[in-house]
Amino acid sequence: MTSEEEKRTSRRNFLRGKLSSPSEEVVSEETSAETAPSEEVPAGAYLIQLARQAMACQFEVYLNANGPGSEAEAAVAALDLVNELEQQLSAYRPDSEICRLGATAYLQPVVVEQRLFQLLELSLQLHRDTHGAFDITAGPLTKVWGFFDREGKVPQERDLVEAMNLVGSNQIELDADNRTLKLAREGVELNLGSIGKGYALDRCQEVLLDADVDDFLIHGGTSSVLAHGIRRDGVSREGWEVGVPHPLRPDRRIGTVHLKNESLGTSGAAFQAFFHQGKKYGHVLDPRSGRPATKVLSATVIAPTAALADALATACYVMGPEETEAFLENYPEVSVLLVSEGQRRGSVETIMLGEMSQRLSVG
Repeated sequence: MTSEEEKRTSRRNFLRGKLSSPSEEVVSEETSAETAPSEEVPAGAYLIQLARQAMACQFEVYLNANGPGSEAEAAVAALDLVNELEQQLSAYRPDSEICRLGATAYLQPVVVEQRLFQLLELSLQLHRDTHGAFDITAGPLTKVWGFFDREGKVPQERDLVEAMNLVGSNQIELDADNRTLKLAREGVELNLGSIGKGYALDRCQEVLLDADVDDFLIHGGTSSVLAHGIRRDGVSREGWEVGVPHPLRPDRRIGTVHLKNESLGTSGAAFQAFFHQGKKYGHVLDPRSGRPATKVLSATVIAPTAALADALATACYVMGPEETEAFLENYPEVSVLLVSEGQRRGSVETIMLGEMSQRLSVG
């Protein structure tokens, strides 16, 4: 048996042993797997948790611990795929496909991998439907404001104007017949940070469903969540319970929702911001003005896919209540929760759009 075969066999044995002994905790070399009974569910209703660091956050897969063992193997394969997608999508890796497109596609049309091309098509559609609130060319703004390097700063006006000249998805030309991309000018960048994690979750779901895994929850950094099937805890058949975070107090929730065969995305800037001369500047930028969006504290979106939920959480945060309500007329399958500052210091107010009022359990 080769060393690679031994490694695969060892991993299979580890995962199967994990399933048969849910009270023990084992950590593998690449992926941690942990099961723990919930205090609110019957004895024996365990979950398996597998985690992986990728895309500057932790991705986790939760499975019901009542499968044959191949379910956890499929989860490991899904997390392996996240690492592969990071290499393709990351704006922080000069050799990623996204960065290579930005470096060459202004010279001539460049052929794009099929699934990435479809993601770019979705991104341009959302740019049009949100009237520019969602824009994957906003990378120069992220850099001029210092958020790309996580060192926030207020830019000089001339630098902001120069950056704005490079922003706008109308500078991306997609040719569906030849599956190519052409950029209008040098310096236009592609940054999929506001849709990439959700897209990765959708791709993970494909891996799990192809392996006949029906019940699972996946998240990327807790801000992007995808749930399929149900948690088999003997209590709820409504899906998986997911908490909606409070935008000002990380130890509290606004409420909870049950997700089943759908996704949730949350965007906010309360904890990724800097102060300058007594004013707070958040990291979510309005690509139409070039400045931090300030209409709400957070936006949470429930949508059929994780890519859509991820992207629209950012777009709705930028658009605010009125624009979001108008936008939802063409997206009836989407529900939105916007949280804004309340009248009292430290308090918040909620605005529920779509079917969110029927979905959210407050308290």
